[in-house]
Amino acid sequence: MDELKLKALAKINIGLDVLGKREDGYHEVRMIMQTIHLYDWLTIKKSKEPGIRISTNLYYLPVNENNLIYRAADLLIKEFSIEEGLDIELEKHIPVAAGMAGGSTDAAAALYGINKMFHLKLSMEQLKERGVKLGADVPYCLMRGTALAEGIGEKLSVLPPAPKCPVLVAKPGVSVSTKFVYENLKLDGETPHPDIDALIEDIRDKNLHQMAADMGNVLETVTIPNYPEIAKIKETMIQAGALNAMMSGSGPTVFGLFEDMKTAKKAYKEVKKTGLAKQLYLTNIYNNRK
Repeated sequence: MDELKLKALAKINIGLDVLGKREDGYHEVRMIMQTIHLYDWLTIKKSKEPGIRISTNLYYLPVNENNLIYRAADLLIKEFSIEEGLDIELEKHIPVAAGMAGGSTDAAAALYGINKMFHLKLSMEQLKERGVKLGADVPYCLMRGTALAEGIGEKLSVLPPAPKCPVLVAKPGVSVSTKFVYENLKLDGETPHPDIDALIEDIRDKNLHQMAADMGNVLETVTIPNYPEIAKIKETMIQAGALNAMMSGSGPTVFGLFEDMKTAKKAYKEVKKTGLAKQLYLTNIYNNRK
């Protein structure tokens, strides 16, 4: 196997709660992660020339050790003394710096692909152990599907598949620093926390309407006051028929869940009309695991 082409799928957070700050500076979280059918393409080719060479369709993405794909490849090459080089082509579609784990899912695809290509025989658990060294979301991106993430996001519990439905994804033309969001998060008696346990029950009951009603993201308390266009996109989606709309991760991407594709298409047009979304995708919940 000298060449491999893989889909690296994006995620949304159906629920995101922050319990507090840990002594190591990280935040303790409880999140429900969900893969959606929006993806980057990663093409990995063996090369006789040693080294890692990354090319991408976006000129502003790093192609050196500042890219998580590079670091994922470098980690396995060093650990297993792989002598061949790698040419990796990234065709990027997932919005960048958008709360959708775009970099993490690319790194996960690189780990998965190199493991397969070089017959390293690492199990999924062993891949996850290496993935967490690259980023808290990487183990989830390897696993995919519906999951409860705890700790800093690395403690994963598989949940039954979330009800399948259309998902509208809109990224406004702003970039949000995750560091800024967490540094400005105030956790006190006034903070509205989503009920993660209720969401888990909704998923178990396959109750799409209740799941949508119970969605919540505590990070919206920081991001929305600083970027009011996020609230406007949410409002537009809900007025156009979304069961609910919410920011994913630390933002700025907003997603809406819909009962049917006809309503979702109508909402797509309404959001497009506002001119607030720089990137707009209509997709759906993805439940197949690798």
